[in-house]
Amino acid sequence: MGYVFDFKDAKNYHLWAQNPRARLVVDLESSLMLDMLRPHPGETVLDIGCGTGVNLDRLIKHGIDVTGIDPSVYMLDFAEQHLGHRADLHHNYAETLPFEDNSFNHAIFMTSLEFVDDPHRAIAEACRVAKDKLFIGMLNRYALKNIYRRIQGIFRNTIYNRARFFSIWELKQMIHQLLGDVPVKWLTTCQFPTVSEGWKLRLEQSSWVQHSPFGAFAGMVVTLQPHFKTRPLPLKIQPKPAPKTVAGLEI
Repeated sequence: MGYVFDFKDAKNYHLWAQNPRARLVVDLESSLMLDMLRPHPGETVLDIGCGTGVNLDRLIKHGIDVTGIDPSVYMLDFAEQHLGHRADLHHNYAETLPFEDNSFNHAIFMTSLEFVDDPHRAIAEACRVAKDKLFIGMLNRYALKNIYRRIQGIFRNTIYNRARFFSIWELKQMIHQLLGDVPVKWLTTCQFPTVSEGWKLRLEQSSWVQHSPFGAFAGMVVTLQPHFKTRPLPLKIQPKPAPKTVAGLEI
């Protein structure tokens, strides 16, 4: 089941996302997701661990038909207040998605894979229900900011104590173990401790900086192969019996 955000966690995240500096960070992360996923208007996206609906809102503004799922009813309450009826919201877990195969064009994790109990199964489920692409946005294990967050957790209780931090290479290996030799692309953002509207923001959005493996937020897009269900069909034509032979001669 992993860690499920309680009311306090949900409220703290909701308040954090209202902060102007936090909004810049969220915008950088969402922009990286959109640039890498490239969903077309009218396509469908499942946000696994949708939280308060911040990324759903960004997708909706691009004309995407969105569905969100989260194990926390408190996160979903904030998402419903934020989005109203613009998104289809579900209460469930990443490891047991309540959807048919190939139900969506794309599936995304936005800093939610860190909190699931079984990331392998969660990724496999996402690949089952999506037919085109999977995007995973994660807290980069080897970014200085996230190393500092883990050190902080030694001395005081934070939400990051509950998170499992992945590296780009660890996640790539997991993808290839599950899916074989599929196309995988990664980029990062949030390279600097603080982001402002000036030159740092422009630098964050430059392609050569995004190829650094040390950004606090790493995005990985995977091109998927569709799954097809098969069932045996009964034969309507009975095969003819083989001719009898005696000593090599046909009777």
